[in-house]
Amino acid sequence: MPRYKLTIEYDGTDYVGWQMQAEGASIQRAIADAVHAFCGDTIHPYGSGRTDAGVHARGQVAHLDLSRTHDADTVRDALNAHLRPQPIAILSAKRVGSEFDARFSCIGRRYEYLILPRRAPLALMRHRAWHIPRPLDHAAMHEAAQQLVGHHDFTTFRAAACQAKSPVKTLDALRVGERSNLIVIHAAARSFLHHQVRSMAGALKWVGEGRWSADDLREALEAKDRAACPPVAPPDGLYFMEAIYPRGAEEASSEPEHAGESLGEDKA
Repeated sequence: MPRYKLTIEYDGTDYVGWQMQAEGASIQRAIADAVHAFCGDTIHPYGSGRTDAGVHARGQVAHLDLSRTHDADTVRDALNAHLRPQPIAILSAKRVGSEFDARFSCIGRRYEYLILPRRAPLALMRHRAWHIPRPLDHAAMHEAAQQLVGHHDFTTFRAAACQAKSPVKTLDALRVGERSNLIVIHAAARSFLHHQVRSMAGALKWVGEGRWSADDLREALEAKDRAACPPVAPPDGLYFMEAIYPRGAEEASSEPEHAGESLGEDKA
């Protein structure tokens, strides 16, 4: 069966998250339904990470297997046609080899968390950033964030319901900067614990307000206790930005691209 890699953008505001659930609309279900409408296949798209309810994506990756080979651009355009008017877009579709797995082939994931600190409520950025009605010291947030970079036990920043076997993760980067009046938290790692990025964002917000210092953040990390974590940041500001794969992971099989072409836990 031909396998395709999809790169996906979505606004997660009105969805229960990536993963199909018994109730509520999910991104995974919407894509599966679009595939069925396109070619009649009943499939299960596999994502590189499971975003929570309300979380967005600019570069989510999924793979799926179809019963027939289609031109990759046809797959992209047909799925987008059937996804309308939902706020989900297939940015690209690519034929890949059968060994490619969106989740298990992935060697890195990048997230951004957006905060808009201003007195006025949000209009255009409503549900797309965390509104904080006071200034934040983003330089202090960045300096403190470096306490979390590296190989640590992140129990403090892990959801109680997290299903990961170990709380130990390696955080490759955690940067805080400013862009167009937004405070942007950038996090990169091979994988994340459930609510890890939102938990870290909530703690960094306390630093930005002056309630915590870098030492307080380090002590919270070393406590290895969920009770030591400040309130978790809301999902509105979180974006899955990119899934990273090793060179050669997407190598397609030897089957011609146009053969039979149709005309027609990781949770951050």
